[in-house]
Amino acid sequence: MAERGLRVASGVAAAGVTLGVAELVAVLISPDSTPLQAVGAWVIDHTPDTVRERVIETVGTDDKLLLFISMGIVTVLVAGLAGFAERVRRPVGSIAFALFGLLSLLAAVGRPAASWTWALPSLLGAWAGIALLRNLIRRIEDFSAASAELALKEAAAESLTKTPVTGGAVAPGRPMAGAPGIGPGVGESAEADDISDDTPVDSVAAGGSVSGGPGRSTADDSGFELALQRRQVVRGIVIAAAAGVGAGVVGRVLGLRSHNVSSERAEVQLPSPSGPLPVVDPAADLKIPGLSPYLTSNADFYRIDTALTVPQVSKDSWSLRIHGMVDREIRLTYADLAARQAVEKLVTLTCVSNPVGGDLIGNASWLGYRLDELLTEAGPHPDADMVLSTSVDGFTAGSPLAALMDGRDALLAVGMNGEPLPTAHGYPVRLVVPGLYGYVSATKWVTDIEITRFDRAQAYWTKRGWSQDGPIKTGARIDTPTASSLAPGRVTVAGVAWAQHRGIEAVEVRIDNGAWQPARLAAEPSIDTWRQWAFDWQATSGLHTVWARATDGGGAVQTSDVAYPVPDGATGYPSISVRIG
Repeated sequence: MAERGLRVASGVAAAGVTLGVAELVAVLISPDSTPLQAVGAWVIDHTPDTVRERVIETVGTDDKLLLFISMGIVTVLVAGLAGFAERVRRPVGSIAFALFGLLSLLAAVGRPAASWTWALPSLLGAWAGIALLRNLIRRIEDFSAASAELALKEAAAESLTKTPVTGGAVAPGRPMAGAPGIGPGVGESAEADDISDDTPVDSVAAGGSVSGGPGRSTADDSGFELALQRRQVVRGIVIAAAAGVGAGVVGRVLGLRSHNVSSERAEVQLPSPSGPLPVVDPAADLKIPGLSPYLTSNADFYRIDTALTVPQVSKDSWSLRIHGMVDREIRLTYADLAARQAVEKLVTLTCVSNPVGGDLIGNASWLGYRLDELLTEAGPHPDADMVLSTSVDGFTAGSPLAALMDGRDALLAVGMNGEPLPTAHGYPVRLVVPGLYGYVSATKWVTDIEITRFDRAQAYWTKRGWSQDGPIKTGARIDTPTASSLAPGRVTVAGVAWAQHRGIEAVEVRIDNGAWQPARLAAEPSIDTWRQWAFDWQATSGLHTVWARATDGGGAVQTSDVAYPVPDGATGYPSISVRIG
């Protein structure tokens, strides 16, 4: 490996140690205090909306994995450049590592839940990385100097090798050695007879064996020592890189394990709901192959939020504060909730980032406590119009107070599809509000509710230019067929449609530019959920485009106007292309 390669590898190894040490330190603080977590969260908060929506449209719920991969690639490239630029007398790379440590430190302490201790992982990690980088570069420069010195010696020896001893010339008055009848000259040994006229001078001067014996030159010794020194440098880089990776893995595993609430969640006993239980009519699920089931399993339910890693909140430490423009401030623990009457409701949640025909939507049965009852106990002031909910990770959502108090089944949820909330979906407590996009209502890991006004406060997404109210728009999706080529004859086109809190009155299908034709509808257990539909098409040969549109319970037809999710949800008709025959 050339010197440049060694420098680049040293920078990458030092970065590995930086991140590894930070992960180990974060075990004692919080997994979210590491440089990658802090910087990643900062990137999420400051990514332009158009870029974010394009990413979500392209990769869906794998957006966070893409972010981590991107940060890893950037880290390797920048660390390699830092190592390449680092010199013992010119610590450019060390300055780059120090800047990274400072920036990640500021990002960490700037998180909503952070304390001053969140600075320690970045600080100690950067210190370890700089110390290692300085050590490795010093060893590389020592190796480089020794290599240059050996090269000079070899060049000098080579120049002497090219100058032969000229035969035939004898100093005046001096007999020629080996002449007939004459012995060796004064001061000469008989071995001189073995030296030919063309024997290089340096082969003798260097102490080598003229006759090719087993003698070993000083140059050979220097080359051996240089090779050994190089191996030691490479070994040091490899050991450092392995130690950094190992520390990072161990730190991450220990950190997640020490804060993990999975075992606690497994022991939670959900309360029994009061009042009428939701009944799912068997006719609500058409059970057509390829069609999304009426109820979405917890494992398949979409997840879109701003948390890089899932917050781990214990029910024993969880609490909720309801305050602001209220007559009475309320504080609730998980035990306080358990003493109240729970209800179970069917609600379909939809992400505002869902593109036309997208899958960022899911339907579930939610167990929880009526939010309007809790708010009524607090006594909102007459001039209040906003409910600002805050997650444990600092995310905020601003919901219209009127929507939460109009009798809809807005819940402080603790259960999902008969289980305690999955940690990825808000365990131990989250908000569920039918009819509103998640960005203004579905706060996970909720810990604070403030009654306020829209002209006094802004939530996470409204600060970034998104709509204030966030009502879900009427939409439809085609789930099947998914094959691009089918045989002529009967083809069942099926999907789901939604208009939460208004219900679905009709779904229509159009083939190419033909007339809209009614689809058959599944039963509708609740106006707060999606509704399945199907259309039997007698398909003829050729390339066809299939369109769908829905009509809500109030008779309003889904708009054909095409709009991207920003600022208040995507619109347009979903379509698929199918070749028949």
